[in-house]
Amino acid sequence: MAFSTTISFYDNSLLLKKPINGLINNQPRTPLGHLKFAPLKIQATYVASSSFKHSFQSQEVGNKSQKVPLPAFEFKEYMINKANQVNKALDEAVPLQHPQKINEAMRYSLLAGGKRVRPILCITSCELVGGDEGLAMPAACALEMIHTMSLIHDDLPCMDNDDLRRGKPTSHKIFGEDTAVLAGDALLSLAFEHVARNTKNVSSDRVVQAIAELGSTVGSKGLVAGQIVDIDSEGKEVGLCTLEYIHVHKTAKLLEAAVVCGAIMGGADATSVERLRKYARSIGLLFQVVDDILDVTKSSEELGKTAGKDLESDKATYPKLMGIDEAKKFAAQLVDEANQGLAFFDHVKAAPLYHFANYIATRQN
Repeated sequence: MAFSTTISFYDNSLLLKKPINGLINNQPRTPLGHLKFAPLKIQATYVASSSFKHSFQSQEVGNKSQKVPLPAFEFKEYMINKANQVNKALDEAVPLQHPQKINEAMRYSLLAGGKRVRPILCITSCELVGGDEGLAMPAACALEMIHTMSLIHDDLPCMDNDDLRRGKPTSHKIFGEDTAVLAGDALLSLAFEHVARNTKNVSSDRVVQAIAELGSTVGSKGLVAGQIVDIDSEGKEVGLCTLEYIHVHKTAKLLEAAVVCGAIMGGADATSVERLRKYARSIGLLFQVVDDILDVTKSSEELGKTAGKDLESDKATYPKLMGIDEAKKFAAQLVDEANQGLAFFDHVKAAPLYHFANYIATRQN
């Protein structure tokens, strides 16, 4: 069943070396709660679906929106400082001990670099709701362990069969497939143990709630669900509904868990948790849309992983189904949705999350 409606859309651009979504750096701080967003009127035709909510055909019928200033914030410095703290905690969490081979393999992938987006998001959301870095760090490390596990397993010959990750040979190329599988398994189990053992000054109810969030994120209702549908879809004609299901579960769920777990550890009430969940769902899907675009517009050297793999394996991607221009417009819509979700929070405290959405949209690798 289909129906037509008029929805709000915002003036955006994507993958430029400047902020998008009408958010401009170096502008005076303006309380975002006082701004009125002026929408473009879009005539949209939606197809009724339980999972895909963004497919539409559009025609602009209104004026461009008001430009909204990006809150002043030293985001690059913030990311470097937080990443350094996360890297230190990860190094301590996986000491080089007997049996040495498995710990070497775990450390090889876990400490191979990376932007640490998920753990930093966890810490940031915790701080937004009144917590501090110490409360969130065990969960932040757990999220990076789970993410690293997913990369190790995703790169295996039986999955995506990739030789390059974060600019280095993948785990199975260095240690063999058997050890790579075990390293991923070990990181996954350590993630839950690490949260349970090392979270301090947080109620047991909240720790259990965060562990449950992590479990649902990685299991058959989360990452695994997205992965299996992705595998089954290779070489087949799939629509946008299936594509969104894959990426919501395979990619967005873990970013959502990062924000939600941080909020839980920071003491957020249920309403704030759900508001942050909506923000995280938008940036989670945004992350994958941008990833799809970069896969066909950047080189392997620029990405630090093999470019063009999705095209080579005939996988469905947003550029393939929508075209690059429409994929960029969709990404811009997701940035707007994410930023609207932060309107309920203090704009100064939420500044890192506004910048995160912009960062994910404009990243070049």
